[in-house]
Amino acid sequence: MSVIKVHDKTFETFLSEETIQKRVKELAAAINNDYKSKRPLFIGVLNGAFMFAADLFKHVEVDAEICFIKLVSYHGTKSTGKVVTSIGLMEDVFGRDVILVEDIVDTGKTLHEFLPTLLHQQPASLKIAALLHKPEATIHPLAIDYLAFSIPDKFVVGYGLDYDGLGRNLKEIYQLV
Repeated sequence: MSVIKVHDKTFETFLSEETIQKRVKELAAAINNDYKSKRPLFIGVLNGAFMFAADLFKHVEVDAEICFIKLVSYHGTKSTGKVVTSIGLMEDVFGRDVILVEDIVDTGKTLHEFLPTLLHQQPASLKIAALLHKPEATIHPLAIDYLAFSIPDKFVVGYGLDYDGLGRNLKEIYQLV
């Protein structure tokens, strides 16, 4: 187990690169099976989901498209309680099969606030793929159709997740000590 420092906090290895990649491939296989005769549109939620979305998309074998939106609700290690859309959805989702790709679902507030906007655009179907979910922290429950890992309610960095801008480039996921 390795220990790293990001800003003023210490983190230890929580999920190895190998463990993450194995699970991402399993999720992609499930998506390939579920969308055999469809052409889904993946919507990655920036900034945190960029690595997960890219790795997942590499293993998707059905015809598919990908785009990104930016929803912000964190500052430092805490949620601000306010969701801000800083890059909106430019693609038309009407009648499309959509897979929303999220890095982490903790309180569920971000998706709770964004999903009605997306559903208002009348996609044919809407599924959620999430790298991480913190069930203990969830205030706004929602169905996660493709979930890589359920984790305890502890702050994590790495593999796209950051602490005040740093740590996104780490290949593993680290948990706050």
